[in-house]
Amino acid sequence: MDRYGARPIDGEEKDLVSALKDIHPSGMKRPSKKTQDKFKRAAKAYTAKEAKMNIRIASTELAQIKARAEEEGLKYQSLVKSVLHKYVTGQLVDKGKKAG
Repeated sequence: MDRYGARPIDGEEKDLVSALKDIHPSGMKRPSKKTQDKFKRAAKAYTAKEAKMNIRIASTELAQIKARAEEEGLKYQSLVKSVLHKYVTGQLVDKGKKAG
């Protein structure tokens, strides 16, 4: 149990906690200005990749989406995003159709 009352889940997590106890931030070298700028550009590029979208959908369909998301243990926005991603990348497969 640590100072916050949390308990490691398994042996691997115990090993990680133990290894982190030996690391102190004061012993870490600060990244160079060039490296910091590189990471800032990468973070900005990553966050710039996402855009917001608003759609209108029938309330009955939204209710079905929310129910399916709950079954999957997801937020409904995450489920919709995943389905759209699979569709545009050609990964969405209709299980009802047989190849041939």
